[in-house]
Amino acid sequence: MAPKRAYLDYNASAPLLAVARDAVVDAMAQTGNPSSVHLEGRASKAILEGARRDVAALVNAKPDHVFFTSGATEAASTLLTPHYAMGRAPLRLSRLYVSASEHLCMLAGGQFTADQIVKVAVDSDGLLDLAQLRALLNTHDKSEGLPLVAVQAANNETGVVQSIAAIGALVKEFGGLFIVDAVQAAGRIPLDITTVSADYLILSSHKIGGPKGVGAIVAVSDLVMPKALVRGGGQEKGHRAGTEALPVIAGFGAAARFAREQVAAGGWGLENRSTIENGIRSIAPDAVIYGDAVERLSNTTFFSLADMKAETVQIAFDLAGIALSAGSACSSGKVGPSHVLAAMGFGDGMGGLRVSTSPDTTQDDIALFLDALTKIVARRDRTKPVSADAA
Repeated sequence: MAPKRAYLDYNASAPLLAVARDAVVDAMAQTGNPSSVHLEGRASKAILEGARRDVAALVNAKPDHVFFTSGATEAASTLLTPHYAMGRAPLRLSRLYVSASEHLCMLAGGQFTADQIVKVAVDSDGLLDLAQLRALLNTHDKSEGLPLVAVQAANNETGVVQSIAAIGALVKEFGGLFIVDAVQAAGRIPLDITTVSADYLILSSHKIGGPKGVGAIVAVSDLVMPKALVRGGGQEKGHRAGTEALPVIAGFGAAARFAREQVAAGGWGLENRSTIENGIRSIAPDAVIYGDAVERLSNTTFFSLADMKAETVQIAFDLAGIALSAGSACSSGKVGPSHVLAAMGFGDGMGGLRVSTSPDTTQDDIALFLDALTKIVARRDRTKPVSADAA
C-alpha cells in the first residue's frame, strides 16, 4: 500500500474540481468553432460566453470585459507593454512600476525594457512602500508617457494581502494605469474590480481548481486597452487572436462559479492556518513565519527553520508524504533563495517553506505535516554542533 500523502501546495496548483472536469469533458464533445455561425458553432459560442459570464462574476466585472489567454503569464506579457490605445488613439506608457516582491512573470516586465522598469520596495512584512511609490509617481515625467503600476493582490509565497484599493487610488491620483495580479487572491478573498481602482485584473484557472492552460485579462472598461500580443483572426474582440480553447475555458468558467459560491459562503476559514502555525511554533520555537503581523490569505503559511536549507526540508517533507513548496512553483521547478524574502530584507540567501491549504484540507493532513516537521526538527537538533557555552 502506498504511504499516505497530504497535498499542501494549493497555491502552486489546486486539484481539478469535479465540476470543472465535467465541463471540460462536455465541451470536448462540441464540434463547432465558436466563431462559426452555424448551429454547431453557436453551441460552442454559448459555452464560451457562459464561461465568460462566470469568470466576470467572480470579480464583479462585465462579461464583455473578460478576455481569455493561455494563462496568467501570457496575460501579464500582454498588459505589461508601453503600447496602449484609447479607442483608436495611441496611448504610450513610459515606465513600469512593480513591487519588488511580485511574481517573476511580472518582474520580467513584459514588453518594457530593463531601463523602463522600476522596482518599488516592500517592508519587512511584505507590504508595498506607499510613500516610495508616491515619490516615484510624483517625479514621473508624463511628457514621456503615463506610468503603469503592477501589484499583486496577494503574494504567492507569503500570502500577504496588499491594500490594493489604497494603491489604486494613489495611481489614479497621478493619472496612471493600475494592473492587479489577482491570481492568488481570486477565490480566496472577495474581489470587486469596480472598487479597487484597478484597470485590469489577471486571473488563472488552475489556481482555483480549473484546468491548466487558461487564464484571463479582466478590464474595468474597454476604453483603454493594450496592443494585442497575439494578433490574427480577431477572436476575443481582437485582444487575443486564435481559436479559443473551449474545453479548458469551460472548465475555468465552472471553477470560477464554484469559487464565487465558496467566497460568498464565507471563504476559507483561519482554523487550519492557526493549527499549522501554532504547531510550527511549538515544534520549532526558532522558526520564522513571514508576514504574520499583517493580513494574509487564510490558507497560506510561509516559514523557515533555523540552520536548515529550504530545499533540503522540502525534500524531507516529500519523502514523508507531504507536498509543499520551497517558494513559488516556477517554470523549471528550480528551488533556491526567495526573491520575496530578499525584497522583505531577509537576505539574498534565505529560502522558505510554503504550506497552502484548501477547505478540503483535513485534520489528518495537518497532523501528518506536523508529525513530519517534528521528526525533521528532531534530526536537525541531534546533528547540531554543541556550542562551547553549552559544553
